[in-house]
Amino acid sequence: MAAFRSVVVFATDGVSTFDIGGIGAIFADRLEAELPPFDFTVCAERPGPLRTDLGLSMHVTHGLDRLDKADLIILMPGYDTRPDPTPELVTALRSANRRGSIIAAFCTGTHLLAATGLLDGRRASTHWHLLEDFATLYPEVTVTADTLYIDEGLVITGAGIVAGIDMCLHLLRREHGTAVANAAARALVAAPHRDGDEAQFIDRSVPGNEDDLFTEVVGWARANLDKPLLVNDLAAQALMSPRTFARRFRAAMGTTPHSWLLTQRLNHAEQLLETTDLRIEEIARLVGYNSVAVFREQFTKRRGLSPRDHRRRHDRRSEPDASVEAAFRTAG
Repeated sequence: MAAFRSVVVFATDGVSTFDIGGIGAIFADRLEAELPPFDFTVCAERPGPLRTDLGLSMHVTHGLDRLDKADLIILMPGYDTRPDPTPELVTALRSANRRGSIIAAFCTGTHLLAATGLLDGRRASTHWHLLEDFATLYPEVTVTADTLYIDEGLVITGAGIVAGIDMCLHLLRREHGTAVANAAARALVAAPHRDGDEAQFIDRSVPGNEDDLFTEVVGWARANLDKPLLVNDLAAQALMSPRTFARRFRAAMGTTPHSWLLTQRLNHAEQLLETTDLRIEEIARLVGYNSVAVFREQFTKRRGLSPRDHRRRHDRRSEPDASVEAAFRTAG
C-alpha cells in the first residue's frame, strides 16, 4: 500500500489553534523541493465557521464528504471531553477504516475515535487527566497510562498537544522514512523522534546538576551502539548503582534506560537501511545485536515493517540530503 498523501483534519468548535497550526506545518506542501506532496485540508461536520479555543473564527469549507478522499484522518481535540459523534460521522470514519485509511487522534480526539467503536479490542493512549474517565466510558479499549502515543496500524492515538506532534512525526517516519520525518522536525525545532512509550511528563521539570552527567552518558552510549550495551554499562559510566541509575534516568529522560537504548538502536538502524547498501546482518551488528533474528523481530515489532521491507519502502539514497533540508527550512 502506498504511503499516505491526502491528509484531512476533522475539527469541531473549540479546536486548538496551536494544534491546527502545528499539524498543518508538518504536512505543508513542499513539492518544489521534490519532497512528498501532501494535500492538507480541514473539514467539519458541516462547512462553515468554527470557533477555536482562543475565540478565533475559522471558516471551514469542507464537510464530511472530504473524509472519502483521505489517506490519513486526524481527529483534533476540542472543548468536549466526552464527545458524542453523530451517526454520520461514525459512518464516515468506519467507511474510511474499511478502505484502509489511517485514523489518528490525540487528547479529547481519542475519545471521539473510541466512541465510534474503532478502538474496541485495541490499546489506546490519551491525555493523562482523561485516563480514568476514558477507561470507564470505553471498557472494551485497553487504555495505557503514561504513554505518548500508541500505534495500532490503521488507528493511532496520542496524549496531549505536543504528543500529537510526536505522533504525526512518527507517522511520517513510518510511512515516508527517516529523512522526511527528521526534516519536518527540524522545521518545527522539535525532537525528531520520541518513542511512544516515553512518559507523558517527567518528575523533575527544573534541570539539576546531574543533567550534564546524563548528557555525557547518552552521548557515550550513542557512540557505542555497535556494542551489546546493557543498563549496567550505562550505570557504570555514570558511576552509579544500576538501581539508582535506572531511577534517576527515568526521572530525567521520561523513559527507562532499556527502552531508550532500544529506541536509539532502531533509529540508527533505520538510517542505515535508508542510506546504505549494507546487508541486514551487518546493520544488526552495527546497532548492537549479536543475533540478526532478534534484530528483525525487534525492528518489526517496534516499526511495523521488517528491515527489508523498510528499506524497500524508504530507500532515499537517490535523493540528496540537501534537498530535504532545504524543503523544510522554508517552513521555519
